[in-house]
Amino acid sequence: MGSSTPLCTRLYKHMSAKPGGLAARITRRWRADGGYREFLAIALPLILSTASWSIQHFVDRIFLSWHSTAALAAALPAGVANFTFISLFMGTAQYVNTFVAQYSGADRLERVGPAVWQGVYLALLSGLLALIPAFFSGALFEFVGHAPAIRAEEIEYFRILCYGTGPQVAATAFSCFFSGRGETWIVLAVNIAAIGVNVVLDYGLIFGHWGLPALGISGAAWATNIGLSISALAFAMLFLRRQYRDIYATLSGWKPDRELIARLFRFGGPNGISFMLDIMAFTLFILIVGRLGPIPLTATNLAFNINSLAFMPLIGCGIAVSTMVGQCLGRDDPQAAEYCTWTGFHIALVYMGAMSISYLAIPELFLAPFGFRAHDADFVAAHEIAVNLLRVVAVYCIFDAGYMIFTAALKGAGDTRFVMWLSIPLAWAIMVVPSFIVLTYFDGGLYLLWGFVCIYICVMSIVFYLRFRTGRWKSMRVIENTATDTD
Repeated sequence: MGSSTPLCTRLYKHMSAKPGGLAARITRRWRADGGYREFLAIALPLILSTASWSIQHFVDRIFLSWHSTAALAAALPAGVANFTFISLFMGTAQYVNTFVAQYSGADRLERVGPAVWQGVYLALLSGLLALIPAFFSGALFEFVGHAPAIRAEEIEYFRILCYGTGPQVAATAFSCFFSGRGETWIVLAVNIAAIGVNVVLDYGLIFGHWGLPALGISGAAWATNIGLSISALAFAMLFLRRQYRDIYATLSGWKPDRELIARLFRFGGPNGISFMLDIMAFTLFILIVGRLGPIPLTATNLAFNINSLAFMPLIGCGIAVSTMVGQCLGRDDPQAAEYCTWTGFHIALVYMGAMSISYLAIPELFLAPFGFRAHDADFVAAHEIAVNLLRVVAVYCIFDAGYMIFTAALKGAGDTRFVMWLSIPLAWAIMVVPSFIVLTYFDGGLYLLWGFVCIYICVMSIVFYLRFRTGRWKSMRVIENTATDTD
């Protein structure tokens, strides 16, 4: 007679009974230093924070799809083109996180505040430099050559977003003070508040509700900038609180530090460059897809925006890995750094695996909000294509987990030049150049172009896993007096 105990319960008891069983290993890693419990305490607020940004972009695109298909098609290329410029400065400023983590691990807390201030000065510079692409926005999208209706929306959206560069980079630098020390719930609280304002203003400024002007895609851009400004201001006020001033020199350390900013550019610069070139590669890919017409471009927009629901939380995992690796190396414990990296990988793998299955099994669940008030023929056609593109996304989701976690560990140690020098040729050789050649000379279709994206992410994941396994990153440091500048 069969047992009435549920199968899952019997399996759990069977594994738990073995010292080396899966359940026992999970329990040990949950409780261990650098294990699941400690990792999630740092990572969960960051995951929720980056997820909230993806939700904000997701909602933004939904509102634009209700406004017009042209606005939806224009938002992705213009938004990514803008982010390509910003990413150079954001990637560099984000590296303040590693400095804060390593200084904290080394118990050199008086150097934390000055490190953050160098990122703030970079933000001021970025805000001034952003006026240049804003001025040339018309010429840029004239050169791209999308359909006139889409081009006009792209120019306006890109130009306005450029004005939010300074606040966005400043918010990034200030937030690193909290994320680098593991005080990540503050990061979540500030981002949730800023995003809430953004979403409300999105709806009001796109459609003209609550007495606000109906600005369409321009309203979406202004709502984004206002939200970013609120975020930067809130982080700055918290950073300057009395409780942090004496311990971390958050006020007294405001002066420019030539040696420290040189180290930020030395290690953070390659991080910013690789981030920018990665985004640029995807921007060029999107622009290439745009040559196929508005329907393939809209379908690509839909797929990438839905993919952001998986990718953005993964960024939170990556920041947590960089923080923990930096803190471990700051106290000269490379074995602990390796252990917490694998912890982060396990969690990222489970999450991305679940998202991959969801994209395959229930794609309509993700696409339904976009079609709620968008029923024109072009959108219906784009919707059908997007279902197939989500199957491609499902394939590379698992590899994306490895790519993000292992590069985060390398960056947390200071191995940023290797990441930069590998990212540049791989993106162009595997994704951008083949896409351009196939479309220009062989009349390749949309699915073939997306195949190059899938191959690129898979290869990147494998390459950086192999670099991580060499262990050369274990001897690297970014803070002074302990750095071994190994490539």
